[in-house]
Amino acid sequence: MTRSDLVEELAARFGQLTQRDAELAVKTILDAVGDALVRGQRIEIRGFGSFSVNHRLARMGRNPRSGEAVHIPQKRVPHFKPGKALREAVDQRTVELGGAQALLLAEKK
Repeated sequence: MTRSDLVEELAARFGQLTQRDAELAVKTILDAVGDALVRGQRIEIRGFGSFSVNHRLARMGRNPRSGEAVHIPQKRVPHFKPGKALREAVDQRTVELGGAQALLLAEKK
């Protein structure tokens, strides 16, 4: 699902919202999440999951082409942890859609 798909879904579910209003709502929510993560805050949406910032320490890596050692600086990266309700819903819906066979095949490998 893309951002525009999300806007269309929101506008379709709420008839009183115009496409432009739905787009503004999605943009506002995503901007608020991004701004909070930039400030290092944790965002928790009950039943959906939580967004946080993980810190990766500086380390030495390798250039895959030359094999040369490369210094990789420390950085902060966004992290999403799905909530229990979301994990269970995805698992249940996967089974309903016939994904159980695919899951069984993947476990055998």
